[in-house]
Amino acid sequence: MASINKSFVKCRHHLVEFLSDVARMVTPSCSAKGFEILRDGKTNEFGSNNDELVYERRPSVLVLTNNNLRLPPLVSSSSSSSEIKGTIVLDLDETLIHSILGPPPPRYDFMVSRDIDGTTVNFYVLKRPGVDEFLEMISKKYEVVVFTAGHVAYASKVLDILDPKGLISHRFYRDSCKQVRGKFIKDLSGMGRDMRKIVIVDDNPNSFTLQPENGIPIKPFLGDEPWDNELMKLAGFFERCDVFSDMRDAVKKYLELILR
Repeated sequence: MASINKSFVKCRHHLVEFLSDVARMVTPSCSAKGFEILRDGKTNEFGSNNDELVYERRPSVLVLTNNNLRLPPLVSSSSSSSEIKGTIVLDLDETLIHSILGPPPPRYDFMVSRDIDGTTVNFYVLKRPGVDEFLEMISKKYEVVVFTAGHVAYASKVLDILDPKGLISHRFYRDSCKQVRGKFIKDLSGMGRDMRKIVIVDDNPNSFTLQPENGIPIKPFLGDEPWDNELMKLAGFFERCDVFSDMRDAVKKYLELILR
């Protein structure tokens, strides 16, 4: 009996480890609320701060940072800020796609597999309606970046299939997020882009809490909305918003319209 109990405990331990590894692959559910952003010093037009940002929630929270976010310089035909190409940063899970573990659902677009400790795990991916057209349209006028809190081993495979034409210029994964109490926050300030020319789209507004004026929250796509048109609405917005010298002004007007 003691031997059976010992084997059971060992098996349960391995199962917990396995499920934890699987959970770390995809974008976690970020629900951190109540953070107050305290800035010491002035922020310049490119979003960098002369002093360290301090994020406080009673009690104070330690923020861990990674320094691998900087994008290569944009090529522009003019030094005028109004003519600099804008950058659109997109979340992956529940923004562009919905992904679930097996068994296979009744409807999905493609599958990616990952080997974890000798066990093959299948993720079944459903593309958000209009995602192909959306990427095609915005990539003609903007630099397109995907910034996901998903693990690179999972998300890179999804993006390879989702974007066969290479419309997405750059990819950032979980290791490029900042961590606040175990939650993953996407900081745009280290990308080397003019903050007047960058917008992030994410189903979780907490992920862009450092630059809320640059963020557009999108309705989460959970795979059960075949008539979802959120990406097409965004495509129309991005088609027009480049006339603004500061895209944050365009974001503000867009949000005012959709929240009426």
